Amino acid sequence: MSIKYVFGLGIACLLFTSCKKDFLDRPPLTSYVDANGQFWRNEDDIRMFANGFYPNYFNGYNTSFTADYAPLRGYAFNDDVTGKNVQSNFESNVPSSRGSTSEGAAWLSQYAGPTWDFAWVRKANILIDRINTIAKPNISDEAFRHWTAVGRFFRGYEYSRLVSVFGDVPYFGRVVKEDELDTLYKDRDPRGLVMDKVYDDFQYVLANMRTDDGAQNLNKYIAAAFISRFMLFEGTYEHYHNIDDTRAQKYLELAVQAAEVVMNSNKWSFGSDFKSLFASDKLNGNPEVLMYRTYDAALSITHCIGSYSNGTETVGVDPNLVLAKSFIMNDGNVWEHSSIPKADSFSTANMAKTRDPRFEASFMDGPNHAAATLLYGYKFASRDAITFIGKTYPPAWGSNTNTSDAPVIRLAEVVLNWIEAKAVLAQYFGGPAIAQGDIDRSINAIRNRPLDAGAIAKGVQKTAPLMLASLPDDPARDADVSPLIWEIRRERRMEFVFEGFRLLDIKRWNKIKYMDYSTNPDYFLGPWVNLPVELPTALSSGTIGKVKVQKADGTRVTWNGTNQSDMVGYWVVENAVNRNSFTDQVYMSPVGLAQINDYQDKGYTLSQTTGW
Repeated sequence: MSIKYVFGLGIACLLFTSCKKDFLDRPPLTSYVDANGQFWRNEDDIRMFANGFYPNYFNGYNTSFTADYAPLRGYAFNDDVTGKNVQSNFESNVPSSRGSTSEGAAWLSQYAGPTWDFAWVRKANILIDRINTIAKPNISDEAFRHWTAVGRFFRGYEYSRLVSVFGDVPYFGRVVKEDELDTLYKDRDPRGLVMDKVYDDFQYVLANMRTDDGAQNLNKYIAAAFISRFMLFEGTYEHYHNIDDTRAQKYLELAVQAAEVVMNSNKWSFGSDFKSLFASDKLNGNPEVLMYRTYDAALSITHCIGSYSNGTETVGVDPNLVLAKSFIMNDGNVWEHSSIPKADSFSTANMAKTRDPRFEASFMDGPNHAAATLLYGYKFASRDAITFIGKTYPPAWGSNTNTSDAPVIRLAEVVLNWIEAKAVLAQYFGGPAIAQGDIDRSINAIRNRPLDAGAIAKGVQKTAPLMLASLPDDPARDADVSPLIWEIRRERRMEFVFEGFRLLDIKRWNKIKYMDYSTNPDYFLGPWVNLPVELPTALSSGTIGKVKVQKADGTRVTWNGTNQSDMVGYWVVENAVNRNSFTDQVYMSPVGLAQINDYQDKGYTLSQTTGW
């Protein structure tokens, strides 16, 4: 079955679970209707149940206006973006309730993960249980191992996300019956115990999942790519937060192992230009994409992410000058040490030509008032899409009727997970030193992507290779980060802008301080702009006293209705001020008072998240 149809159906939900929305403040007791085993006769039945996991884990651009786990709109809380007025705050109080038993439970945008909800854990355990207790005699041993691996993959996936949000969580390794109250109301298990179980699941997956289960179906390579993501996260989180270096090393080594499953297969390559990865109507055959989500207006499966990159729609928070300055020059140097003429010019037009090609592919190369910072992101819209600014958009780039395919996971993430895990192992755990060949196989392979015709016509050039013998000397580098790891982190920032990684990255690196905008005045600025020439509409009677620019020396000039010629400088985001102060408690989410009280009502204890 094509993933295109899988994502549009709720078959597994309808057949196997009640999916009702009632609220229970404890691990879910979702009912199902397979007591006589009628739905576990063969692989087709198992596959139909497994298909029910796809929309939850392989989200792509999600659907319609839904932003959960979708790029751009779903990941608008990080240090890459700035909005007008006060920046969005972290939560500072324990919520009255944080939990659900619904498979449709929304995610938590400030934590980039799920709420306190174990419905998907239970669903994965049901799959594993039914394969073992009902389906096993009806299928081959190879099929049994494969489908068990599928169930264990999804269980590991969900626990990886839950741990990234809450840290310690109760671990359920089997289907728990309704009368097993001591288990249903068990307290939180240590994150190390939980992630060791996840580690075991992932090892089983790599050893037993099929390498090919049909086009667009989960297989060993797709699973390995995700495993490299989750093991990199947990390994680096455990290390940088001084939790458990023994576990950190083990998880990082599995991240490397999983990434190499993909890389050593030689099935994927960097043969696609960057723009095509995110704004193509069809990703079938794209050499970099391991898995993608297809959208089809005829099936009413559409999204809105292209619309919010079309040059007109507003996201509300937009790329700031800090992000812009982080992009490497195309000669491979930071702007402070580049030999490229006007390297210190931060106009959008100049940056589009002098920075890494991903800059031009991600941002419009002229100031746009639809962006709070004037730097408008159009990574997920085609070059054709922005020709409709001021006109009527076609369904492909307007409203929630977009049909561009969404990459679910791609080779660039795999190789960047791999090189970072290897670099951390080398620096802190005595692993093999990073060689130039490792850089060439990862960062430099990405930089050598082909350029599309639109970029070439603008004079965009590929970025020079990163050389271990001459790493950039970045004045902005944190003192506690090595030059190599700093450059690996930079590469992730350029590669994944607007995608779902930045907040999770700075959390696992123990760098949540980046969200404190008092540390750098550039957070409140956009690119350098000559308003009378580039954006004269910004200078109107209605914007007097509102529009401001900042000169290179830090002096600010406010539009007074007559000083057009002086309105040249860095764009000052209107009324932008820092978010409220926060502490390290925001690395993890609290559980709700209702959940704690429900445990107490039953005579059990649910511990609150450390720091809350």
